[in-house]
Amino acid sequence: MMKRLSPWNLGATLYMPATRTDIADAILNVKVEGLRSLVICLEDAVSEEDVPAALSNLQVLLDVLAKAKATDGSSHWPLVFIRPRDVEMGAQLARTLNLSPVDGLVLPKFTLASLPAWWAFIQHTHLCIMPTLETEEVFDVEQMRQLAMSLLDHPCHQRLIALRIGGNDLMNVIALRRPRHLTLYDGPMGYVIKMLVSVFATRGFALTAPVCEHIDDHDIMDKELALDMAHGLVGKTAIHPNQISKIEAALRVSDNDYADALRILNSSQAVFKSLGAMCEPATHRRWASAVIERAQVYGIISEREHGGIVRVPLSQQS
Repeated sequence: MMKRLSPWNLGATLYMPATRTDIADAILNVKVEGLRSLVICLEDAVSEEDVPAALSNLQVLLDVLAKAKATDGSSHWPLVFIRPRDVEMGAQLARTLNLSPVDGLVLPKFTLASLPAWWAFIQHTHLCIMPTLETEEVFDVEQMRQLAMSLLDHPCHQRLIALRIGGNDLMNVIALRRPRHLTLYDGPMGYVIKMLVSVFATRGFALTAPVCEHIDDHDIMDKELALDMAHGLVGKTAIHPNQISKIEAALRVSDNDYADALRILNSSQAVFKSLGAMCEPATHRRWASAVIERAQVYGIISEREHGGIVRVPLSQQS
């Protein structure tokens, strides 16, 4: 997979309804600071009656992006994805629109049963995919194991950047909404995320974290982001630009973790002590490799005595 499409390059993935008229500005003119990836949404963020207008707006947007890409290239753009309403709309988009400026599709309500219909048209395009796990089947660990094993053996595996965990849709399946004062991990989704990590991450799949819909509660956001990182999730859905800097900060690597990772990858010792903790290269090597890769994208933070956080360029690290 191209380096540009590494799951670590997703960062905070901002969802924007396809009805918005400022999407081209966000992509071409760095309107949203720190934006690494965005999803143009035709599904939940667009009402049924607004779908025709959204499709018309999307066609105009794609024409603008195609011309800009031909003139200036797209290497400085955020990653751009489209989330169609369903597989039928996805096939329609691939058949009727110029998707050359787009990196991939987010596949809503993805299940193993829907994979053949998605792949029937995606295989003939350049598009990468991010399936969203957000249906009743997600609560069944056996069905998730079957999905993971099937994806490993399917040709779409080469196009799959990450699996997205659809927190709000999964909560809807069990008729719940997260309380305002709790993280998503404090309810049933805590189990679901742990289960999905155990099933998919063990097989090498990247998973992204669900959105935190409490936009103005930064304390809850910080707690949830810390848990996202503790579960090894590679990015997080954002629904407001003010969430992007928070997500970016959480994805940076602490100087202590970076130092441990370097020692683990370079040490000839079987076991050694570092900063009061045991390091064992045989069991910590995959973690260390992920830390280094994450640091190369997001940088390193150093916590000083006054409690401030400073970003340290990799060039200054030993």
